[in-house]
Amino acid sequence: MDKTISYLLLLGNIILLVTGQMLFKIGLDRSGGLNWSKLIISPAVISGIALYGIATILWFAVLTRLPLSVAYPMQAFAYVLAMLPAYYIFGESITPTKLAGVAVIMFGVYLLARS
Repeated sequence: MDKTISYLLLLGNIILLVTGQMLFKIGLDRSGGLNWSKLIISPAVISGIALYGIATILWFAVLTRLPLSVAYPMQAFAYVLAMLPAYYIFGESITPTKLAGVAVIMFGVYLLARS
């Protein structure tokens, strides 16, 4: 059960990081790029920063439960999760090469989770 909680905390951390990145992208798109005067008041960017803060607290909990050599590489799962909003929200393409990369990452995460 303790391992299940550890991996759920890690998954929560990853989801918050991906969601924060989505909000950063939305904020940048709406502000026209690196327009700092607009970015510092952007609700999307501010929300993304808040999610990163919460993700950091979860990360601390993860590090108390899992070895760094397992937890940190498993964060590569964020690359996999980020492809979904990139495709559906931002209209980015998913190529066969990207899918192959995702398969390699998923296999690596699987191997790490088994260790």
